[in-house]
Amino acid sequence: MKRLLSWLTGFVLMAGLLAGLILPASVSADDDLVGKYSGNEIRNVADDKIAEREGKVDLNNSSVRRFQQFPGMYPTMAGKIVLGGPYTSVDEVLELDLSERQRELFEKYRDNFTVTPPSIALNEGDDRINDGQYR
Repeated sequence: MKRLLSWLTGFVLMAGLLAGLILPASVSADDDLVGKYSGNEIRNVADDKIAEREGKVDLNNSSVRRFQQFPGMYPTMAGKIVLGGPYTSVDEVLELDLSERQRELFEKYRDNFTVTPPSIALNEGDDRINDGQYR
Protein backbone atom coordinates (compact mmCIF):
# COMPACT_ATOMS: atom_id res chain seq x y z
CA MET A 1 0.00 0.00 0.00
CA LYS A 2 2.86 2.39 0.83
CA ARG A 3 4.49 1.61 -2.47
CA LEU A 4 1.26 2.37 -4.38
CA LEU A 5 0.84 5.67 -2.52
CA SER A 6 4.42 6.69 -3.25
CA TRP A 7 3.98 5.83 -6.96
CA LEU A 8 0.76 7.86 -7.15
CA THR A 9 2.35 10.82 -5.42
CA GLY A 10 5.29 10.72 -7.82
CA PHE A 11 2.96 10.45 -10.81
CA VAL A 12 0.89 13.46 -9.66
CA LEU A 13 4.02 15.55 -9.08
CA MET A 14 5.47 14.68 -12.49
CA ALA A 15 2.15 15.40 -14.22
CA GLY A 16 1.98 18.77 -12.47
CA LEU A 17 5.51 19.67 -13.51
CA LEU A 18 4.90 18.67 -17.13
CA ALA A 19 1.63 20.61 -17.21
CA GLY A 20 3.44 23.68 -15.88
CA LEU A 21 6.04 23.44 -18.63
CA ILE A 22 3.65 22.70 -21.48
CA LEU A 23 0.67 24.94 -20.73
CA PRO A 24 1.26 28.71 -21.17
CA ALA A 25 1.02 30.83 -18.07
CA SER A 26 -1.83 33.31 -18.05
CA VAL A 27 -0.67 36.89 -18.28
CA SER A 28 -2.79 39.78 -17.16
CA ALA A 29 -2.09 43.47 -16.68
CA ASP A 30 -3.90 46.20 -14.86
CA ASP A 31 -5.95 48.55 -16.99
CA ASP A 32 -3.63 51.41 -15.98
CA LEU A 33 -0.61 49.60 -17.39
CA VAL A 34 -2.41 48.57 -20.55
CA GLY A 35 -3.47 52.16 -21.20
CA LYS A 36 -0.04 53.54 -20.40
CA TYR A 37 1.97 51.19 -22.61
CA SER A 38 -0.41 50.39 -25.45
CA GLY A 39 0.15 53.68 -27.29
CA ASN A 40 3.10 54.73 -29.41
CA GLU A 41 4.60 56.99 -26.76
CA ILE A 42 6.14 55.34 -23.72
CA ARG A 43 7.25 57.72 -20.99
CA ASN A 44 8.43 57.11 -17.50
CA VAL A 45 7.78 59.22 -14.43
CA ALA A 46 11.30 60.66 -14.37
CA ASP A 47 10.96 61.99 -17.94
CA ASP A 48 7.66 63.66 -17.09
CA LYS A 49 9.14 65.22 -13.95
CA ILE A 50 12.20 66.54 -15.80
CA ALA A 51 10.01 68.06 -18.51
CA GLU A 52 7.85 69.70 -15.84
CA ARG A 53 10.72 71.79 -14.44
CA GLU A 54 11.36 73.53 -17.79
CA GLY A 55 15.14 73.71 -17.58
CA LYS A 56 15.18 75.17 -14.06
CA VAL A 57 16.54 73.55 -10.91
CA ASP A 58 13.69 71.88 -9.04
CA LEU A 59 14.18 72.54 -5.33
CA ASN A 60 12.22 69.42 -4.30
CA ASN A 61 13.73 66.95 -6.76
CA SER A 62 17.34 67.97 -7.38
CA SER A 63 20.53 66.93 -5.67
CA VAL A 64 23.15 69.38 -4.43
CA ARG A 65 25.17 68.85 -7.61
CA ARG A 66 22.53 70.72 -9.64
CA PHE A 67 23.54 73.88 -7.77
CA GLN A 68 27.14 73.81 -9.05
CA GLN A 69 26.18 76.05 -11.94
CA PHE A 70 25.48 78.89 -9.50
CA PRO A 71 28.74 80.25 -8.03
CA GLY A 72 28.68 80.48 -4.25
CA MET A 73 25.76 78.12 -3.70
CA TYR A 74 27.57 74.78 -3.85
CA PRO A 75 27.99 72.90 -1.51
CA THR A 76 27.00 74.68 1.73
CA MET A 77 23.92 76.60 0.68
CA ALA A 78 22.84 73.83 -1.69
CA GLY A 79 22.93 71.37 1.20
CA LYS A 80 20.77 73.65 3.34
CA ILE A 81 18.23 74.03 0.54
CA VAL A 82 18.10 70.31 -0.23
CA LEU A 83 17.74 69.30 3.42
CA GLY A 84 15.20 72.06 4.15
CA GLY A 85 12.56 70.80 1.70
CA PRO A 86 10.02 69.90 0.56
CA TYR A 87 8.81 73.32 -0.51
CA THR A 88 5.50 74.56 -1.88
CA SER A 89 7.00 77.75 -3.31
CA VAL A 90 10.45 79.04 -4.18
CA ASP A 91 10.15 81.80 -1.56
CA GLU A 92 10.01 79.24 1.27
CA VAL A 93 13.78 78.90 0.95
CA LEU A 94 14.11 82.34 2.54
CA GLU A 95 12.56 80.92 5.73
CA LEU A 96 15.65 78.73 6.23
CA ASP A 97 18.48 79.72 8.55
CA LEU A 98 20.52 81.61 5.92
CA SER A 99 23.11 84.31 6.39
CA GLU A 100 22.54 87.71 4.79
CA ARG A 101 25.07 86.84 2.07
CA GLN A 102 23.26 83.58 1.34
CA ARG A 103 19.92 85.41 1.11
CA GLU A 104 21.39 87.87 -1.39
CA LEU A 105 22.86 85.00 -3.38
CA PHE A 106 19.53 83.18 -3.48
CA GLU A 107 17.73 86.34 -4.61
CA LYS A 108 20.31 86.74 -7.38
CA TYR A 109 19.57 83.27 -8.80
CA ARG A 110 15.90 83.03 -7.73
CA ASP A 111 14.54 82.97 -11.31
CA ASN A 112 16.55 79.81 -12.03
CA PHE A 113 14.58 77.72 -9.52
CA THR A 114 11.18 76.07 -9.55
CA VAL A 115 9.18 73.85 -7.23
CA THR A 116 7.27 70.71 -8.22
CA PRO A 117 5.88 68.04 -5.90
CA PRO A 118 8.56 65.64 -4.62
CA SER A 119 8.88 62.46 -6.67
CA ILE A 120 10.53 59.19 -5.66
CA ALA A 121 11.58 58.77 -9.29
CA LEU A 122 14.15 61.54 -8.85
CA ASN A 123 14.87 61.03 -5.16
CA GLU A 124 15.43 57.29 -5.17
CA GLY A 125 17.03 56.16 -1.97
CA ASP A 126 16.18 59.56 -0.52
CA ASP A 127 19.82 60.60 -0.97
CA ARG A 128 19.91 64.07 -2.47
CA ILE A 129 23.27 64.98 -0.93
CA ASN A 130 25.23 62.31 -2.81
CA ASP A 131 23.23 61.02 -5.75
CA GLY A 132 26.12 59.01 -7.17
CA GLN A 133 26.72 61.23 -10.19
CA TYR A 134 30.38 62.00 -10.53
CA ARG A 135 32.38 63.80 -13.18
